[in-house]
Amino acid sequence: MNDWQRKSPLDWETYVNKMVKVGAIEKHEYEGWVLTVDPVSASIVLATFLENEKVSISIVLGHAVQEVEILKEGDDEMKQRLSCIFAPEESKAYSPEELEKRKNNLKTWLETNHIPVTEQGESGRTLCVAGVLTIDPPYGPEECSSSNEIILSRVQGLIQGYLEKQE
Repeated sequence: MNDWQRKSPLDWETYVNKMVKVGAIEKHEYEGWVLTVDPVSASIVLATFLENEKVSISIVLGHAVQEVEILKEGDDEMKQRLSCIFAPEESKAYSPEELEKRKNNLKTWLETNHIPVTEQGESGRTLCVAGVLTIDPPYGPEECSSSNEIILSRVQGLIQGYLEKQE
């Protein structure tokens, strides 16, 4: 086990959102912004921004890492860019105000149809239906989650119908 693999997840977290140079076995070097470090394998996920807004993702396996040098700290704009890389396309299309409006409209519609709904989470972004189903932003059928497949299917159908009427 190398020094990098011996570090703790808290140590690895200090590298997230920073531009680094990774020295690996066989004199390979990789540069990029650290998206995350896998806590099990110690593998580093790097993002490199190419021209025309494309992103290249590289993974350096933990056992191959020999040294990691921080080249640059990420500013708030870079942290935002990095956090959006794996975000679903739909959620990128909505501003926080639009998401709040979508949530409130769906919640009102569910309540109007006598479906018990509450808001969950610290920021109240997740809707909870009857305590057995959750709906995350941007509040479409794909964002529904429940262990009860019958309820899941029915509520997804209701939301799909509601959204089609909105268009």
